[in-house]
Amino acid sequence: MDGRRSGPVRFRVARNPSAPRKWDAEMSDINLTKAVRQNLLSLQNTAKQMATTQNRLSTGNKVNTALDNPSNFFTASSLNSRANELDSLLDSMNNGVKTLDAADNGLTSITKTLESMQSTLRQARQDKTFQTTSYSLSNLDPNSGATSQLALSGGAFTGTTNVGLTTTGSGYISTMLGGAYAAPAASAATYTGGNNIDTGGNTAGTLNLTYGGTTVALNISATTLGVGAGTTLAGKINTALSSTSLSGKLTATVNGSNEIVLTAANNEDASFAVSGSAASSIFGVSTSTRGSDGNLAFTVNGTAVSLNATTGVNLTTAIANTNIALKTAGSKFQAYDNGGKLGIRAITTDAGALSMGGVDGELFGASSQQNNLSLSYTTDELVANINNSTTYNTAIKASNDNGKLRIQNLSTQDLTVGGTNSSNQVIGTNTSSTTIDGNSVRSGLADQFNTLRDQLDKLADDASFNGINLLRGDKLKITFNETGTSSIDIQVEGGKSVDTTTLGLPTTLQAKSLDSDDSIDSLLDNVKSAISTVRSQASTFGSNLSVVENRQDFTKKMMNTLQTGASNLTLADMNEEAANMVALQTRQSLATSSLSMANQADQNVLQLLR
Repeated sequence: MDGRRSGPVRFRVARNPSAPRKWDAEMSDINLTKAVRQNLLSLQNTAKQMATTQNRLSTGNKVNTALDNPSNFFTASSLNSRANELDSLLDSMNNGVKTLDAADNGLTSITKTLESMQSTLRQARQDKTFQTTSYSLSNLDPNSGATSQLALSGGAFTGTTNVGLTTTGSGYISTMLGGAYAAPAASAATYTGGNNIDTGGNTAGTLNLTYGGTTVALNISATTLGVGAGTTLAGKINTALSSTSLSGKLTATVNGSNEIVLTAANNEDASFAVSGSAASSIFGVSTSTRGSDGNLAFTVNGTAVSLNATTGVNLTTAIANTNIALKTAGSKFQAYDNGGKLGIRAITTDAGALSMGGVDGELFGASSQQNNLSLSYTTDELVANINNSTTYNTAIKASNDNGKLRIQNLSTQDLTVGGTNSSNQVIGTNTSSTTIDGNSVRSGLADQFNTLRDQLDKLADDASFNGINLLRGDKLKITFNETGTSSIDIQVEGGKSVDTTTLGLPTTLQAKSLDSDDSIDSLLDNVKSAISTVRSQASTFGSNLSVVENRQDFTKKMMNTLQTGASNLTLADMNEEAANMVALQTRQSLATSSLSMANQADQNVLQLLR
C-alpha cells in the first residue's frame, strides 16, 4: 500500500488567516439530506402543534382569536355580549325583587298593625265600664218657682240638654180650717151647753161624753126644775165621771146662765163632743173651745209634724218647718200657703191619697183631689222618659237605684249634671252641679289606637329599598331584555301612598268617637276595609313578584344557554387536547430519534474522510 495509513482520510486546507472564510458565506447553500430534512420538518410541525395544544390547555379555549376561527370567535363574542347584558339586567331584577320584598314586609307589618287596631276597637266595643252616680229626688220642689230640670252638658251631649223633672197633673190637697193660720196658745178645752137647766130641765137618758178621743157613756135621770137644778145635774155628771177613765180630766160646772159647762183639767190638744138621748136637753145649742198645749201636732199620711210658738209663729215659718219635717221623712206631700191658710198638697205624680191625722189633724179639712198641681216625676217615670227618648238615651242611661235616679254617663268625656248638689240630691235649679267621670278605659284605648295609627304611617315610610318606596307611591320599572322591549311597571294602585288617609282611617281618633257602640262599629268597618285593601295590594305585589322571579329564572337560563353556546364554539376539549399533547410529545420524541439516526448516517461519511 506504498506506506500510507489506512483509515479515514483527513484533509487540512491551508488558508490565509486574514482572508474571509469561504465556507461561512456559503453556509446557506448547505444541502441537507432528504431524511434529515423530513425529520427536521416533522419536528418543526410537531413543535408548532405542541405550542397550539399548550395554548389551548392553558387558556381552555380552542378559539382564542379571530385568527383561530373567525366565525366561531365572533359568534361566541356576540353570544357572550348578550349574556353580559342579561347579567346586568339580572342585577336590576334582583334589586326589583328586594324592593318588592321591602314593600311586602311593610304591607305585612301594616296588616298586623291594622289587626291590632281592630283588636283595640273590639276591646273598646266590649268594655262597658261607664261611670254612674245615683241622685236622691227627696229634695226636689216642683213649686219652688224655678224651672225644675237637670241641665246636662259635656259627655256625649252637644251644648246643654235639659231633662224636665216636673209635670202638671192632679193630686190631693187639704187645708187648715178656720181663719188665717196663727200659732196656738196654751188653753184648756171647754164645752158650754146652750140650755138653762133651772128653767128647761132635762130629759132622762144617755149622755155620751167624748174628750180627746175617749168616749164615756153616762145614764142621766130626770132633774127637778127650779133653782139649783143645774148644780144638781152638774154634780150628777161629776159623780158619773168619777168612775170612768175621764175622772180627773173633766169637770162639770154651772155658769151664771145655769148652763152646764164642761172644762178640761189640763192644757192639751183635745176637744169635746156629746151625743146620746139626753144630750140635746142638757146642752142644746152649745159652744166649744178646743184645748191646746201650745203646740200644733198633726200627721201627713203618718209623717208627724209639730209646730210651736217658735217654729209656727206665722204661716211662712209654719210652712217652712212643716216642709222640713216632710222632706226629712221623704213625704210626697208639701206644705203651702193656700189663701193665708196652712195647706198640704201632693208634689209627686204617685203621691196618692192624703190622710191628715194626729192630735191636731181634725183642724184640717177633708182631703180632696185638685187639678193643675205642679208634680214631680217619680223615679220610674224619669227613667222611662230618659231611656225612651233619643235626645238622651244615646248619651246617658237611667235606672232606678232603690228610689234614686241613677245616671250612667255613656261617654269617655266627663258629664256635668246641673240641678244637683254635692250631696247627690236633685234640687232642680242650676245653682250647683255634679260631675260624672267619663269611661277611662275607652279613652285609653283611643290613645292606643292613635299610637298604632302613627306606627302604620312610619312603617310605610320605612319600607324603601335602594331609594324606591312602593308604599309611598313610587314607580318601579324592571326591564327584562337587552332591547328594552320587555318590562314591567310596578306601583300601588292609583299611584297613591299606603297610609291612614288613603286607607280611610281617622287622622286622630278622638276619645269621644268611642262613646257609642255604633260609632265603634263604623270604625271597625273602616279598619276591616283597610285590611282588605292592604291584603289586595299585597296580593298584587305578590303577583308582580312572581312575574319578576319567573323572569329571573328565565334570564338565568338564557344566560346559561348563551354562555354554553359560546363555550361550545370556543372551548377546547381538555381530554382531547391532553391526548394530543401526549401524542405530539411521542411524535417529537420519535422524530428526534429519527433525526439522530439520519445525522448518524451523515457522520459515517466523515469517518471515511479521516
